[in-house]
Amino acid sequence: MTVRLVGPDHPDYDTDRRVWNAMHDRRPALIAHCGSVADVVESVRYAREQGLEIAVRGGGHSMPGFSTVDDGIVIALDGLRGVSVDPDRRVLVAEGGALLGDVDRAAQEHGMVVPAGVISHTGVAGLTLGGGVGRLMRRFGLTIDSLLEVELVTAAGEVVTASATEHPDLFWALRGAAATSGSSPNSPTAPTS
Repeated sequence: MTVRLVGPDHPDYDTDRRVWNAMHDRRPALIAHCGSVADVVESVRYAREQGLEIAVRGGGHSMPGFSTVDDGIVIALDGLRGVSVDPDRRVLVAEGGALLGDVDRAAQEHGMVVPAGVISHTGVAGLTLGGGVGRLMRRFGLTIDSLLEVELVTAAGEVVTASATEHPDLFWALRGAAATSGSSPNSPTAPTS
């Protein structure tokens, strides 16, 4: 396990608990700096066992403050910033802690671009799942429109892949679901296009 734990008594606590949006000055009980998916699984399971609220932090840019929490655990994905590109398939894979700058550099090496935000230290996962508004959206759509699949850790601590063919209901929900609450992609009220 490569997780680095930082609590209120740790000398790095005040630095590590800060997020970009300074109006969210929260004091988590624990910050788990994860370096692998196994670390994330262990952190989620620990939070469940201890009854701690979870906040996940990629870049820490969440305007509503979703990347931090009082008295809970912040699962910091700063050790999961890998990005790989398959130029033949024109597919980019980014780990949960990757920042837009990481994605831009990897894509540009292959003459590609990802429709995303404009601030290089924004977390790509949060931006994508929040829609992904950026300068290229008029031509290429929102970042979420290009999402093919997501590997995630569930609240139960299980690793699953969600895509159009695997866990399609979850993938549909991650992509924003629909304005009709309670419908699923297989229901008659779900969008068909």
